[in-house]
Amino acid sequence: MNASLTPNNSPKVKRKGSVRRPRAGSHLPPFSPETHESALYAIRNYLKGRNSYDTFPVSFRLIVLDSKLEVRKALQCLLNNGVVSAPLWNSERSCFAGMFTVSDIIHLIQFYYLKATSSSSYDVASDVEFFRLESLRDIEKELGVEEPPLLREHPSASLYDAAKLLIQTHARRVPLLDHDTETGHEVIVSVLTQYRLLKFIAINCPKEITQLHLPLRKLNIGTYVSNPPVEGQDRFYPIATASMNTPVFDVVHMFSKGGISAVPIVDEDGIVVNLYETVDVITLVRLGAYQSLDLTVTEALHQRSPDFPGVVICTASDSLGTLMQLIKKRRVHRLVVVEGEEEEKRGGKKGRLLGIITLSDVLRYIIGDLVSVRMGESVERLIPPEEDKVVTPPPPAEDAAAAS
Repeated sequence: MNASLTPNNSPKVKRKGSVRRPRAGSHLPPFSPETHESALYAIRNYLKGRNSYDTFPVSFRLIVLDSKLEVRKALQCLLNNGVVSAPLWNSERSCFAGMFTVSDIIHLIQFYYLKATSSSSYDVASDVEFFRLESLRDIEKELGVEEPPLLREHPSASLYDAAKLLIQTHARRVPLLDHDTETGHEVIVSVLTQYRLLKFIAINCPKEITQLHLPLRKLNIGTYVSNPPVEGQDRFYPIATASMNTPVFDVVHMFSKGGISAVPIVDEDGIVVNLYETVDVITLVRLGAYQSLDLTVTEALHQRSPDFPGVVICTASDSLGTLMQLIKKRRVHRLVVVEGEEEEKRGGKKGRLLGIITLSDVLRYIIGDLVSVRMGESVERLIPPEEDKVVTPPPPAEDAAAAS
């Protein structure tokens, strides 16, 4: 007898009960303060085995200015080539003569602005037109500004030593000089900047970068608004700030007095709305606006180049590794720290100024705590004394990509 299977008389299949299988453990070690410190130690050892030549891109150009060049022509050269500094060369003595940077422009503006306001008959435009780069140090003496040290480093020196020099002298760049074996004259090879050095680290130490997981505020990287507020000081002390109605010359004075390169622009609630940088001053000088620096920040920002990348912000809870990944992807010179969701939950205001982080702050933390004693000497507190400073061998060639 043939029986047909129907939903009513089909045999029931007994299924095994499901058993939850344990999840396989992660192959990555758990992040901890120890892994963070280990990553820093590995990065420092890596830099000790590398020199400045390793950071050079495959192709690059170097802008060198003659010290007898007029300031206006030098500025035009910087703008045309998209750079904010250049080495100076003394053609009479055939030697390196220092660096021409935005700080020199700031001092130049202060000098001529003060002279123009003190004497109505003083012709600023004609004087600037013929002012030469070799006379910049005379202006610093008249303003009472300390003359910048004549820094230099050999390109064969380790990147670790170059980084220490940048930190100890508070410089943002160091010229790399060699000597011609035939003539004995100095040769300007290139300029190593903080950005190029940090980007080199981000490209060549990817594993270590991922282990830098601790938040920026906890690592004390950067300058933060004093909490509680300091009596008699601005509410954002020690950070210099301005509003959209602040005269540009007041901001220029902040640059010179504080030795800083940017001032956050905030509204009445403390929300960051923009950032005025020293490079913005170059545009004003090129346009001849140094004769009327009473214009407001709002008016000055209208002169800004349309390709301005914008203000880069972060929160205090972002990690150092995230910041280094950002440096790897785009040109960043500073980050404005603002209050985020965590601060908002505690009664803060999202987007309000909390701090500012520069590349100097990042490099100082990665390299370690250096205490300057005398030029060329330092006290290091990087690794325990019982550990040997063993330099690890360099990685394979494919991992040693140079930062641009």
